[in-house]
Amino acid sequence: MSDGSVSAPESDSREVKLHASWRKLLQDDFDSPYMAVLRNFLREQKALGKTIYPPGNEIFAALNTTAFDSVKVVILGQDPYHGPNQAHGLCFSVRPGVRIPPSLQNIYKELAADVGFIPPQHGCLKEWAEQGVLLLNAVLTVEAGLAASHQGKGWERFTDSIVNHLNLNASGIVFILWGSYAQKKGAMIDRQKHLVLQSPHPSPLSASRGFFGNHHFSRSNEYLLANNKSAIDWQLSNHYS
Repeated sequence: MSDGSVSAPESDSREVKLHASWRKLLQDDFDSPYMAVLRNFLREQKALGKTIYPPGNEIFAALNTTAFDSVKVVILGQDPYHGPNQAHGLCFSVRPGVRIPPSLQNIYKELAADVGFIPPQHGCLKEWAEQGVLLLNAVLTVEAGLAASHQGKGWERFTDSIVNHLNLNASGIVFILWGSYAQKKGAMIDRQKHLVLQSPHPSPLSASRGFFGNHHFSRSNEYLLANNKSAIDWQLSNHYS
């Protein structure tokens, strides 16, 4: 599989391209029994006529956009958005032209207060991913219209493996953990090797309890610069709108 293909966890036998840096690290996971169970679950859901988000070629978009050696910051999400045309494989991000979700609106508000961010007219965060921000959901698929429907099916083990590889095989990464779910998932991270930033989730239900004013974006850049890495330009252009 030198071309970077891996067996797709979907309803058919297509091969999904995965960046070589991640494929090498995660091949044992793709070959494992738990991944076979996950593939079977997704095939069954497709056979039942259920719509799954994101589309198969975007399930691994976070890994394909941000190679292992390029990761500077990790933002952990929970599930993909479950509305039409929203999810495209990057946590908190939506496709251009889609209404900006409330949590992302709050992220933009904190960015504006923290680093002078000017909110764009879209919610596509691909520019961050291209700079080394791994926008990783804990669960990589969801049934249309049914939040958390693919939790407990195997994705959590797969994304734990991703976090573990970053923790063990890299240094000086910023892990941004918003809310208790992300914080539990990040419990394995070695605080001596990496910076871990935690706060409440940006959801409207919790943002006012400590998400606003957390300064995670400026603190991330201060840490990166102190570790001889380039800062993230958090400002998003409007060319996706």
